[in-house]
Amino acid sequence: MSLRLSTVILPYRRWHEGGRSAWTRAEQLGFHTAYTYDHLSWRTFRDGPWFGAVPTLTAAASVTERLRLGTLVTSPNFRHPVTLAKELISLDDISGGRVTLGIGAGGSGFDATALGQEPWTPRERADRFAEFVPLLDRLLSEDAVSYEGDFYSAHEARNIPGCVQRPRLPFAVAATGPRGMRLAARFGQAWVTTGDPKLYENGTPEQSIQAIRGQAERLDDICAEVGRDMTDLDRVLLTGFTPDRVAPLQSLDAFVDFAGRHAELGFTEIVIHWPIPDSPFATDEKVFEQIAMEAPAQLR
Repeated sequence: MSLRLSTVILPYRRWHEGGRSAWTRAEQLGFHTAYTYDHLSWRTFRDGPWFGAVPTLTAAASVTERLRLGTLVTSPNFRHPVTLAKELISLDDISGGRVTLGIGAGGSGFDATALGQEPWTPRERADRFAEFVPLLDRLLSEDAVSYEGDFYSAHEARNIPGCVQRPRLPFAVAATGPRGMRLAARFGQAWVTTGDPKLYENGTPEQSIQAIRGQAERLDDICAEVGRDMTDLDRVLLTGFTPDRVAPLQSLDAFVDFAGRHAELGFTEIVIHWPIPDSPFATDEKVFEQIAMEAPAQLR
């Protein structure tokens, strides 16, 4: 399988002031999927414009035809499976079946307290995620669902006519720990990693490769445990959070080398951030477009 190249477009620009043009250009450049972050606010962008993921993806669906669309990632921090399922079914319908749900346990950032709650511990996030994913799977696959859990409930929740994609739209499950990886193996059509966050500040690219190899091997073991064919699970690397940072986007050759080394680890999709001036994702737009247009052919 050829290595797919995708992008993530942060929702920080008004739709008619550059927001729309990024999505249409992503399709023109031939990206496989264009994702956006599903946050209420995020890191250094907190005090500036930031728009909602589902409305943004709905607008993107209306101005594109072939480009797949998705979140990277949605989390339980401020989402409930019942209401999220209804929005996703609607988005899948509007897009003609082009939606992928990137989903993760969430973190301790601004989303974790925006609804007035105390931040959950890592254990609490994992517990909620373990309930969130199976319930969402049912809500997107069945016409009516009733459920009573420790964290979430559904009472005769109706989701007719269901997703355009059958039996439901695909899940790309972000996980580095064993519990999340089991959810990816059981419910995911893809597994997502950003690498080892402990290496971001002081690690080396070589250490990062070794850490990601270890993650991939753990996923292989878990797939074997649950009876999942590991070749049936796509593997997605969201770049920008390894010690390389934006170095792979400095030239076409640098990116092809970076992507090729991760393809050797079994990755089927590499996601790069759309350039944002004066941010951690500031890269040369001409080089970015060259990578988008020329790198896939070199990575087949």
